[in-house]
Amino acid sequence: MNDLRQLRHFVALAEHGHFARAAEAVHLSQPALSRSIQALESSLGCQLVDRHSRGISLTAHGQLVLEHARRLLAGSRALSNAVSQLGNLGSGELRLGAGPYPAARLVPLALGQFSQRYPQVRVQLLTENWQQLHRRLLNEEIELFVADIRELNADAQLRIEPLRRFPGVLFCRPGHPLHRLQRTLQVSDLRSYGLAGTQLPQAISHHLERVGGGDLLSIQCDNFMVLKELVSSSDVLSMAPWDVIAQDVQAGRLALLQPSEVPGVASSAYGIVSRAGHSLSPAAEQLQQILHQQDHDSLVPALVLNAAAD
Repeated sequence: MNDLRQLRHFVALAEHGHFARAAEAVHLSQPALSRSIQALESSLGCQLVDRHSRGISLTAHGQLVLEHARRLLAGSRALSNAVSQLGNLGSGELRLGAGPYPAARLVPLALGQFSQRYPQVRVQLLTENWQQLHRRLLNEEIELFVADIRELNADAQLRIEPLRRFPGVLFCRPGHPLHRLQRTLQVSDLRSYGLAGTQLPQAISHHLERVGGGDLLSIQCDNFMVLKELVSSSDVLSMAPWDVIAQDVQAGRLALLQPSEVPGVASSAYGIVSRAGHSLSPAAEQLQQILHQQDHDSLVPALVLNAAAD
């Protein structure tokens, strides 16, 4: 088996695209990094990089080796992490992901409890849409993620544990012009203002296109905190599961739109996703339990559709 250090050096070179920058990143001299790459090429019997004046580019062999090298390194890190945590969650790391909406409420609540119990475990949280998190999970860059599962249920490589559902709502800033038109709101009203949202599952995207006669979403952003600030400070509208804006509506920071001719936004479909047939590290198992407990116990105000009425 090739030296994992050589694989780390190769991944660094591929990511930086330049010997000098890669050497600095892995704390080697440039000649030492070059010798490491040459030794890896020699052991594999193929050329991995093309060298040119601007840096390097990967050959076809290099692209293939890069894919496997990343998985081998992730597997090595996961093995070391699981062994260090076995029977002792006083060390190690936990790498996970969250979709924009779970990252706005459920995941922070769970991570808060996790950190109180296991303050020595280093946690890295990536917030991305479910497509990106799916890819990272299969590449072993993360152990699990919490996100929309509508387009993942058919993947046999995944173990999916559904979580509580919440109704979807349209929302705006208090005092928005449409907030005074609660009983007569139509699709054409939405087109007069920007509609912002995260990456949508195809079923919801197609539904909105049907009722709106085209794509209603004018701004896409997978950071829900950005979306909330955008709505609060402008006439842009957005949509979200009720649980992530319930407190803002109750506090008067946001207001609900109650459309009469625009069908309601579909409910949430969160789930905890990990790789089928793979054991989780002790830290990931503990976080998974906390997520389920938080999902079951956390209080979310009941959705009252006339709550936004003047």
